[in-house]
Amino acid sequence: MKLKAFFIAALTALGAIGGAPALAQDSYPAKTITLVLPAPPAGATDVLARVFAEELGKRLKTSVIVDNRPGGGGMLGAAAVARANPDGYTLLFTHAAPIYYAPHMFSKVPYDVRRDFAFITEICSASLVFAVGKDVPARNMKEFVAWAWQNKGKVNYGSYGVGSASHLLSAHLSESRKLDMVHVGYKGEAPMILDIVGGQIPAGVGTLGTMAPHIASGNLRALAVIGEHRLSDLPQVPTMEEQGFKDAEFKLVGGVMLMAPAKTPDAVLARLEKESREIVQGAAMKARFQAFGLGAMGNSAAEFRRNFESSGPIIQRLVVVSGAKTE
Repeated sequence: MKLKAFFIAALTALGAIGGAPALAQDSYPAKTITLVLPAPPAGATDVLARVFAEELGKRLKTSVIVDNRPGGGGMLGAAAVARANPDGYTLLFTHAAPIYYAPHMFSKVPYDVRRDFAFITEICSASLVFAVGKDVPARNMKEFVAWAWQNKGKVNYGSYGVGSASHLLSAHLSESRKLDMVHVGYKGEAPMILDIVGGQIPAGVGTLGTMAPHIASGNLRALAVIGEHRLSDLPQVPTMEEQGFKDAEFKLVGGVMLMAPAKTPDAVLARLEKESREIVQGAAMKARFQAFGLGAMGNSAAEFRRNFESSGPIIQRLVVVSGAKTE
């Protein structure tokens, strides 16, 4: 009888231990949540992360802080989250580079996106703009391609970094239309745009948020939007597809997304998805996005994963064409 009582007690204790995660989920969150941001302070993504953190903290009734971890094209911050305890207290608030692009560009990435992360939601989209300097004799993309063809091998294009979306998309335009354009890589978007404005290079792909003042002043001419829809702040500028450039590559958009370590409890992920989507779709956040030329998303985790999977082959082709893959 004593032995039977011992086993009953032991099983009861094991049952209590097994029930602990459910209790933890029910009480989530019970401490501060950290958003790891793989970007430096003061940029647009940093501003959005802090606004989002404040709103999430209000909804979850806890503190949410932003931990900037730039470096390695965003891979350092992403790797830190991949290795974090999957309890919902360390999340990844990131731009597209370490999730969408790095796996195709680098032979050694310190994480596997499918294996090491749980998808929560895509926060916002960032449609890019193809723009030229005011002295370039082109008013639309067909005219630009015709001009670049006439000057084959002599036309440069800028990007805000080797392997960036800016680089990959322009390289695809050059290769697919046999323009032999020459890539000029910059360390950031601002110096690239200043050189287009100054006439040092004729064209480049950039974000509306950075280009907008120069477009408004007439020093830059926006020829096309890269993405599926026109931008509300540039309603007169058609998409690439509207101008006859129907390549899937020209429908890609970047953006900001929220992820967690793999094996984070389903109940915690569901709570984060619900609260995040409601924040993103609220008027306050939409206004913030618009100020940076971004579009609100707030899709489901399943939709986020489908977008990730469908973009993979397209990004792989872009990387091969651009020659941006590194060992």
